[in-house]
Amino acid sequence: MKKYFLALTSALLIPLLSPGQEDPDFRVSGYFTTMQSAMFDSLSGPFINDFLIHNRLNFSYSAGSQVAVVLELRNRLFTGDMLRLNPSYPEMIAADRGWLDLSWNIISRNSFLLNTTADRFYIDLNYEKFQARIGRQRINWGQAFVWNPNDIFNAYSFFDFDYTERPGSDAVRLQYFPSWSSAIEAVVKAGYDDKITAAGLYRWNKWGYDMQLLGGFMDGSDLVAGAGWSGNLFKTSFRGEATWFRPVKNFSDTSGVFLVTAGIDRVFSDNSVFQFQVMYCNEPPDLSSFSSLYSGTLSAKNLAFSEFSAFGSFTWAANPLLSLGTSAMWFPDLEGYFAGPSLDYSMAENVDFTLIWQHFKGRFAGEKSRINLVFVRIKYSF
Repeated sequence: MKKYFLALTSALLIPLLSPGQEDPDFRVSGYFTTMQSAMFDSLSGPFINDFLIHNRLNFSYSAGSQVAVVLELRNRLFTGDMLRLNPSYPEMIAADRGWLDLSWNIISRNSFLLNTTADRFYIDLNYEKFQARIGRQRINWGQAFVWNPNDIFNAYSFFDFDYTERPGSDAVRLQYFPSWSSAIEAVVKAGYDDKITAAGLYRWNKWGYDMQLLGGFMDGSDLVAGAGWSGNLFKTSFRGEATWFRPVKNFSDTSGVFLVTAGIDRVFSDNSVFQFQVMYCNEPPDLSSFSSLYSGTLSAKNLAFSEFSAFGSFTWAANPLLSLGTSAMWFPDLEGYFAGPSLDYSMAENVDFTLIWQHFKGRFAGEKSRINLVFVRIKYSF
């Protein structure tokens, strides 16, 4: 399958990159980042140090207003203790949960690892009020910021801050726009294990709120029904989502899993931002370790780590170049929490410096754990 992908990619891109080609409809963008990280339980204990060079390349070609082709590549060079201490680390990095395996470990050694992943590769077709997108793409049905139980195609972790684009899905997505404020969608996604997720969504605007209803079948196992909304309460945004998952097997023996979340956020006149969100889940999954919370495979069904969860954050725009933030989560069933400050500074045009500290404390498999992660990142965008 990979050789067909490479052949198709070459067929699309080589004509566009030919010498002398000056096509205003061909676009290239992306970024480079370097990030040093350290993980430790206390300042007096041992540190696990890692270094990452991350390059993203975004290619897009538009043939008029009706056809577009998009390819986006994620190139990462890893080195450090995680690679040295964990023999399964290269396999974990190379894992691709899409129907197509579009992740390659180009070079894998004891001291460094180079991986390339195509996380977007699709053709986009538009005609009047219709749109069809075929291939690997981001399908975001979420309305809230931190937890998105409506996001049944490609859920993501809040803690993975370095992956702003979020994962994609191998899917066919059909959209029809009856009016400027409404949309009807139908999506079919295939996963790495050939399990199918198929669902429909209707979105409309009423009383100043964007509302949506969805229903379908997820990962070949659950019937799904959900709803979401976003709008304003005076000067504050009010958002939320709810989704019910009912296993097809033993359908009559279980009430299923129900998640509901709601939150508020506000942007102040100086561009400072406040966010608050809560979530309820009737059957949160059991977590055996900290890694299950931090880097486990997420789906919209297992977003919750506790029956009740809460999140809050505040980002202060100290000046146009500097932002200082802090955020926290509470997981009462784990007797735990997350807390972390952050700093963002614009060093120059298209060059940004970020410092993030993530502190976790909780009880996993009956034992208390405390973990700190510190990240220092410099990013150049083009």
